[in-house]
Amino acid sequence: MTHLPRLHDMGVDILWLMPIHPIGELNRKGTLGSQYAAKNYLELDPALGNKTDLLSLVNKAHQLGMYVILDWVANHTAWDNIWVSEHLDWYQKDDGGSLFPYTYRDNNKVEYWTDVIGLDYNNKALWEGMKNAMAYWVTEFDIDGFRCDVAGLVPTPFWEYATQELHKIKHLFMLAEWSSPELHRKAFDMTYDWDLYTLMGDIASGRKDAMDVIAYYNDLFSRYPRDAYRMLFTTNHDKNTWEASDREYFGESFKAFTVLTMTLYGMPLIYSGQESILDKRLAFFEKDAINWRDFPLQQFYSELLALKRNNCALWNGEFGAQPEFLETNNHHVLSFVRRKNSNRVEVTINLSAESQSITINQNTYEFSPYEYRITTTP
Repeated sequence: MTHLPRLHDMGVDILWLMPIHPIGELNRKGTLGSQYAAKNYLELDPALGNKTDLLSLVNKAHQLGMYVILDWVANHTAWDNIWVSEHLDWYQKDDGGSLFPYTYRDNNKVEYWTDVIGLDYNNKALWEGMKNAMAYWVTEFDIDGFRCDVAGLVPTPFWEYATQELHKIKHLFMLAEWSSPELHRKAFDMTYDWDLYTLMGDIASGRKDAMDVIAYYNDLFSRYPRDAYRMLFTTNHDKNTWEASDREYFGESFKAFTVLTMTLYGMPLIYSGQESILDKRLAFFEKDAINWRDFPLQQFYSELLALKRNNCALWNGEFGAQPEFLETNNHHVLSFVRRKNSNRVEVTINLSAESQSITINQNTYEFSPYEYRITTTP
């Protein structure tokens, strides 16, 4: 609660709260367990406060003109979730009819989520139960939307049904932790741009360069609808914890790539602690407090968020403008313009650790390592 005025002044519009439900105890991981192993969808983890505290937080955010969205885990629950005793038929079972730990697979890895069990969306009664659980937080606490965990593991028709029904209560902002274009059709306003995060890391390490950004966006615009919001980030709780801190992943290039996420095309995420230089990996399943220092990067973020807010060309989705990439004659330097009505924003960033010279419209410019320049026309 004490951070709300500071975040408002920084330019933050939406607060995303990670899962707020009581954490399962059976097969728990670590000391605290995972917030993504919910024990009861209709209760609040007492370690976070009580429901009066939550309502006060939402009301205060709304008074400041901010919004609050909840992290929602619809794919799986804790082993000791109340539904196991009340609705066992809502769960996936093995050939012997027993519950089993959820295993996540993609093209790159296999993860054993031993603290959770999967829900079975072949049972349409689950659809109604899950939608009602989500609706509870909207009707009782005036929540403004949901960040839906591993959204692609849940059938898209369920999300379309849930979103349609929840919108009857209040128009919500729906964010999918997934990147499939079809999720934008009816269910979600925004999806994660995981691929840009990976690409930025490849550029920071020298494996790719600025020209790969242009190729990526040319393909992106052919696949996503014009009104699709993409969430851009330099880290989030998954990336920070499992892969690298800001300092590990970006090193001296951190500010340059932050500018890219704030100006290129999409809605930027600021993960808690980044305004205080998040130079460590936060532990999962344990209490690991952020060192807030004196918020050394708060002004940096404030200026970028003000830039985005005050220039309609940088607004999100169909409300803003797609970037027009400029020829720089240098594959290490990215330059683009976004234009909306009379508003013009030009951004040029040296995405390399070496000084670079570029030529645009027969004019030559020098850039130091990771230097960026932004010009605006009202």
